[in-house]
Amino acid sequence: MLASLASTAWVLVSSALVMIMIPALALFYAGMVKEESLQAVTEQTVLALVIVSIEWVLIGFSLSFSTGSPFIGGLSWFGLSGINYQDVLQGSGIPMLAYAVFMGLFAAITPALITGVFTTRVKTTTLALFILMWSVLVYDPIAHWIWGAGGWLKSLGMLDFAGGAVVHLNAGMAALAFAAYVRKKGKALHVTEPGNGTYLVLGSLLLLFGWFGFNAGSALSADGLAALAFINTLLGASSAGVVWMMVGWHRRSHGISDAMQGMIAGLVAITPAAGFVTPVYAMIIGFVGGIVTILASGFRAKKELADPLDVWGVHGMGGAWGALATGIFATVGARGLIIGNLNAVLVQGLGVLVVAAYSFAVTYVVIAVLDRSLGFELPHQEPIGALAAQSRMPVIMEANVGERATSLVPHANKSSTNMRLQTSTRSMGTGFPVQRQLTRSSKPACMILKARII
Repeated sequence: MLASLASTAWVLVSSALVMIMIPALALFYAGMVKEESLQAVTEQTVLALVIVSIEWVLIGFSLSFSTGSPFIGGLSWFGLSGINYQDVLQGSGIPMLAYAVFMGLFAAITPALITGVFTTRVKTTTLALFILMWSVLVYDPIAHWIWGAGGWLKSLGMLDFAGGAVVHLNAGMAALAFAAYVRKKGKALHVTEPGNGTYLVLGSLLLLFGWFGFNAGSALSADGLAALAFINTLLGASSAGVVWMMVGWHRRSHGISDAMQGMIAGLVAITPAAGFVTPVYAMIIGFVGGIVTILASGFRAKKELADPLDVWGVHGMGGAWGALATGIFATVGARGLIIGNLNAVLVQGLGVLVVAAYSFAVTYVVIAVLDRSLGFELPHQEPIGALAAQSRMPVIMEANVGERATSLVPHANKSSTNMRLQTSTRSMGTGFPVQRQLTRSSKPACMILKARII
């Protein structure tokens, strides 16, 4: 069978779109953390791409998609050996190597999603080992169960068009495992405060852009199925975005930021169903997905779970709902409950429970082993601004959030010389001027950060 030039081009372009989602995710997460956490969050997110790319070529693709047992693939494609560049994926018109690249980026973005639960709390070396171990022990087996040749959930008929269970539910339950481990050890929750709204919006829109490749590319062909998945992706995101925005208005919060976060929730919910449902059902899935993820986010906050970026609430619960909704509303290429197939919902429900339980349990064990052997979390330290860190002078900096300073006023007292930096602009998101005060005593590394409404 010869490869289709159009389909090959579409899958390769879709692979590039999925790759864009990783820096977009870093930007999205950066918009929800404190300024001093930006670099750490970005590095942690992108780290997954570097590590998983190597793991995937060596063993990940083979364990996920080669013929083996119902629970894990074999090693016949170790290092992509045995795959010629002219080999075509059975039942499609794309080269095997194009398929390997496309699915490898799915494998890379999944642990990148998990890093949202860590923020700045983990050692980079330990995180790197976690990503490697988690990919081999958790992601690869689950991918084989649902997508691989002879996978047991695939044999039962489980539907997952683009990774609602394999990627999002899996990542969300892994994040919950970390939150549970931190809670059991009695460690304090490092609560994030609203970050940069511009980063949040840009990251969300770039994620939507990449998600078209994520979902529509999963059709593995340039045809009507890809077009259906494309429009369903947009409708699912928009429907959940409206729900989150309306709730934001009710709570008198920033409506646009809420809409952007809701849009991500809708994208997660529609992912497993993107190629199996009609556009009207896609809107229903997105709308209900918005409600489910809002409730999950509220539950997480009430229980004070150490998941400040809502990886479990949005990806875990959004992915679970999307997988179940696929069994309810599937009418394209599959039969769901809505056209009389109760078994579809039962299989989807079984898949959700098994994936959730396996991901949580194995992730918890991996985290415990790494924490006891290498240490997982960094000790909490007060951040030090670059200007203050470079100066030997005691410094007082006062500035409104969101704009450069308009005046630099020397300020003196009996014991030390201080500098005061003042502005008078309004902060982003709140609409009120905020004064931030950063003080440093004469003793090194003694820094106090204050903020108040003025």
